[in-house]
This record gives sequence, structure tokens and C-alpha cells, in this order.
Amino acid sequence: MLPVFDGHNDVLLRLWTHEREGGDPVAEFANGIASGHIDAPRAKAGGLAGGLCAIYVPSGDLVFAEPDSDGHYVTPLAAPLDPLPSLRITTEMASIALRLHRAGAWRLCHTVKDIRKAMADGVFAAVMHIEGCEAIGADLAALEVFYAAGLRSLGPVWSRHNIFGHGVPFAFPMSPDTAPGLTGAGFELVRECNRLGIMIDLAHITEKGFWEVAKITDQPLVASHSNAHALTPVARNLTDKQLDAIKDSRGLVGVNYATAMLRDDGRSDGDTPLSDMVRHIDYLVGRVGIDCVALGSDFDGATIPDEIGDAAGNQKLIAALQHAGYGADDLTKLASENWLRILASAWREERV
Repeated sequence: MLPVFDGHNDVLLRLWTHEREGGDPVAEFANGIASGHIDAPRAKAGGLAGGLCAIYVPSGDLVFAEPDSDGHYVTPLAAPLDPLPSLRITTEMASIALRLHRAGAWRLCHTVKDIRKAMADGVFAAVMHIEGCEAIGADLAALEVFYAAGLRSLGPVWSRHNIFGHGVPFAFPMSPDTAPGLTGAGFELVRECNRLGIMIDLAHITEKGFWEVAKITDQPLVASHSNAHALTPVARNLTDKQLDAIKDSRGLVGVNYATAMLRDDGRSDGDTPLSDMVRHIDYLVGRVGIDCVALGSDFDGATIPDEIGDAAGNQKLIAALQHAGYGADDLTKLASENWLRILASAWREERV
């Protein structure tokens, strides 16, 4: 079984939601449950050795639009969030991540050396990621605190606007060039992430924001869970020009398992063949090269192909790629090594 390090999941959101309903997040992850996509038993069964675990503050007002007669849809952006409730929720999810670490249910990793050691020990290697920085004020004081708690990756925005920048809507077909990019505070956030060694994720930002980050960052360009706009023109996917910039920076695209970002028709439908995933991976590898493509499942945050189902089915994608002609070295890069290279670069580690 080929170990997979995954670029994006929302398991902390699921655990936080269930804890608010009376659940025990440590027991749920360690022992497993029937719902959702990721827990320790299913991760082990599917070779999911670790990943970037997102802290995401949900938007209660977001209602996904239904496609019209042509299959087109535009979901209005969720409203900006209040900072104090966002800080509380973000802290609660970070607490769950730390409790899982303390209990030995997973290992919270700060370095690539930590990740490799956890993978070798058979313990889920978790990296704390913030998806949308509503919990962080313009003074960036909270960023220092979250960094001390283990934060090593963040996306300045989710698909809504905040004090740092502008996000893209969930829409099909639509260009990612939908709104302005970074604010003045957003430029400062990028610079501070560069100083601390926090990876910057461009998965939800507008195209203008993408290019503004590209101008000032000292890191490779990364979109942790996005696909090819040329194949599926949802606003969340990347244009060829963006992909070329990622290639030029020796960055990375993490292929999203979300069916709405894989299908020709942009629909969220579990009845989506793995050939659609292979098609996007083939296209991305052809555009940016084998060293700049990896996996960013969006487990626990999206509708994924029924054939995969959950983390236990992850090797079915590996088998499909092997059947499509990918050899052992390339599969190892796609499954884990490309992510570890990028994280080492963003975190300014020596070769590991």
C-alpha cells in the first residue's frame, strides 16, 4: 500500500460539530465512526498517512445554488464573519487538534522530519492549517499564538471576503477573476507568513489575489485543493496561466476530489468515475510536470466519488493512476513526496 500525504481535509470541522452535539472528538477519531470521511482506522485502511488538517469557521448563511436548465449556477458569496466568534471557533478547533496529539490519536507535526517520523511509526501525521483567516486581526498578534500552537499553513481567505482579501464564489462556469485581491492587511499577512515559515495556500483566493501573492512571496505557489479550469470551469479551479506560474515557482497543485471540480458539468454528484480524476491529474502533470502535482482530497468537506467513498478507499485512486500508466516513482511523488518537498521549502528546512 502506497502511503498518501494529503493536502487538505476538514476533519476538524466534523469533530468540532459533533463535539457541540455531545460527542467526544478524540474517541471519534481514534476509534472511528460510520459517517464522514476520515478517522484513524479508515486512514490506516486506505494508506492515508497524514495531511493538512484545516481549521475552517463555517458560514451559516451559505446556501448552494441549484443549477439552471443549462447546468449553470452561481452561489452568492457568504457574508464576512465577525472576528470574535471566529476566534473562539478557531481556538476550539485548535484545541481539538492538540487534544488528539496529546492522546496519541494523531501526531501534530511542525517539520517534515516530524511528518516522516509519524508516517514511519504508523501514526497519522497532522499539520495544522487555517482556511480563511477571520480569527486573525490586522495586528497579526493571533498569528504568533497559533504558530506557537502548531500552525504551519494557512489560506488568507475562504470563498468569502475578509480583512485580508477576497475569495471566489462556488460558480459554474465562471472565471476565478471575480473580485479584487489582497488588501493592505493581506500583503502584511503574506510577508509575516514568509518570515515565520507558514505555507500560503491560494486555493480559494481570486485570480487577482493569486497574482499579488505571487509578486511578493518568497515561497513556491501552492493551491492545496484545486483542479484544472480548462477541464472544469468552476471559479475555484486554476487557469492555465495560473498553472504556468505554479510550475515556474516549482510550486504545487493538490488535486481536489470534490466532484463539482472534476466533472464536465460542474455538478456535485457522487456518481463520478475515477477517470475524471485521472483526466485532471493527466492534464495537470502535462501542464506543470510530475513534481508539481499532489493530492488535496477535501475529505469531510465535499462530495467525493462514490467509488472512493472515504479515506479507506484512497488506494483505489492510486490503482487507477497505476492502470493509467504512472510508474512507482511518479506515484510516490504524487502520493506524498511532492507535498513534503513543498512543505520543506515553505518551512525553510534543510533537505529532508
